[in-house]
Amino acid sequence: MKIKGLIIFLVSMVTFWSCENPKNESPSTIYSGGDILTLAGDQPEYAEALVEQEGKILFVGSLAEAQELAGKNAASVDLQGKTLLPGFIDGHAHFSNFGLQAIAALLLPPPDAGCKDIPTMIQILKEWNTPENRALTGWIIGTGFDDSVLEEKRFPTRHDLDQVTTEFPIMIIHISGHFSVVNSKGLEILGITADTPDPEGGIIRREEDGKTPNGVLEELAAIPNMMYGLMPKDMAAANKFFEAGQNMAISFGYTTAQEGRAMQNHEDLVNKAEKGMLKIDVVSYIDYLFVDPYMSTPWNSKKYTNHYRIGGMKITLDGSPQGRTAWRTTPYLLPPDGQGKDYAGYPAIPQDSMVQAYLEKAFQNNWQVIAHGNGDAAIDQLIRTLRPNVEKYGLGDRRNTLIHGQYVREDQLDSLKDLDVIGSLFPLHTFYWGDWHKQIIGDELGNKISPVKTALDKGMKVTIHTDAPVALPNLMRVVWTAVNRTSRSGAIIGESERLNPYEALQAITIWSAYQHFEEDKKGSLEAGKLADLVILDKNPLKVDPDDIKDIQVMQTIKEGKSIYKRE
Repeated sequence: MKIKGLIIFLVSMVTFWSCENPKNESPSTIYSGGDILTLAGDQPEYAEALVEQEGKILFVGSLAEAQELAGKNAASVDLQGKTLLPGFIDGHAHFSNFGLQAIAALLLPPPDAGCKDIPTMIQILKEWNTPENRALTGWIIGTGFDDSVLEEKRFPTRHDLDQVTTEFPIMIIHISGHFSVVNSKGLEILGITADTPDPEGGIIRREEDGKTPNGVLEELAAIPNMMYGLMPKDMAAANKFFEAGQNMAISFGYTTAQEGRAMQNHEDLVNKAEKGMLKIDVVSYIDYLFVDPYMSTPWNSKKYTNHYRIGGMKITLDGSPQGRTAWRTTPYLLPPDGQGKDYAGYPAIPQDSMVQAYLEKAFQNNWQVIAHGNGDAAIDQLIRTLRPNVEKYGLGDRRNTLIHGQYVREDQLDSLKDLDVIGSLFPLHTFYWGDWHKQIIGDELGNKISPVKTALDKGMKVTIHTDAPVALPNLMRVVWTAVNRTSRSGAIIGESERLNPYEALQAITIWSAYQHFEEDKKGSLEAGKLADLVILDKNPLKVDPDDIKDIQVMQTIKEGKSIYKRE
């Protein structure tokens, strides 16, 4: 009898403890008291409560079931009417450069900053020009100027920047990321003179004599030289840039970020990962010229190590549409300074055979490819060079992705769907440059930029993105532009291409998770997935569509841990 009684006692104790803490694991946290939008279905679905345990979602459903499952010792978070969503996943950005945007002189136009004209730009750069700031890179640096919005409607030149200083070098980066402008001292340090030839895929703009550089560098005349002006001089400066950029990202709700064109900066990200400095997941896409040293490393993986991995290869086929270096099949209505009426932009890699060879290397190795293409001629080149590789190696589950696609034609969307290409489009352009697009390509074509809805209706998988630091990494503004497509002037840029708010949220959560091969772990609030969460002050589905742009991130949670909280 004593043995029988002991057995009954032990069984009762096991039952008691299992009820108190169901799995004998670490304590749980229950989120409730607000809109919990799961993003798990084709239509909006809400839950009363979510239970997080050990960095994963344990349960999503009714509050009563959540409380029973979590046990009496569970922590409780009252959302107080706020909205809980999956953490944000940007379809395309350049995470390594976030720090530059956070620290450099901010030359964005209103409403993001105050650089409305060239005199204001000069004043902002003068104020930034301190010994402490110069010590970071050795240069005076600024980001985000936009010639299409500046009152002068032109690029600044070395003569404008020389008004800031001729003693120290200056480098400022265009909002597209495809141009830079340097002062006379900067040209001297870069070794660019009247005798320097234009590189393939780039242009050194000249003065009226046709020889003297005016300080404006385009595409591959600019991008390789950016490292000289923007590279931190030492580890302390590098860490300052990194922390500022990462903190900016998480303040906008990022739990996964993309480094969309990694070169040597891959090594810096590896260093940060190995030191445990990454608070969010970062997935890199290695520039096609750097695949040999990096793609054969263990970092090329579907799994993160210390929040970092390589996702695939990046290839860039043309330039910037707002900068008029995107490669088109028809000329721009307003060519850039110094170009004739037949100017239609230009390719980054003129030879199809070279593009096809780079893509074949990716197909042979089963690497995912993300391809930058803005102009329809560049997208034609992508289709021409993808098709023979698909015919040779098969579609597979590659999830190759067109990045940007501003001027993609409807017939090209059909071809891209047949080639199983995801479209990561960029409706942010409708606000920032919608009015400008209509001037440079015409009203009819201007209304068709970033045709996200048409792509979706054709059955393509789509995402949307910030391309930060081209713009601030503000994903709620991306959602707002996708839903409203309103320009700076208030014009509607392609009303038929509007997404509804739920589709726009899917495009920065579950659809973007799919693009990155992570839909089984991220992108929706479902049991078993990572507890990557964001809390917004308002529900994007329940406010006036125009008010979406004003929604703020109140808290960002990565694998159950709060990494940002708005005070």
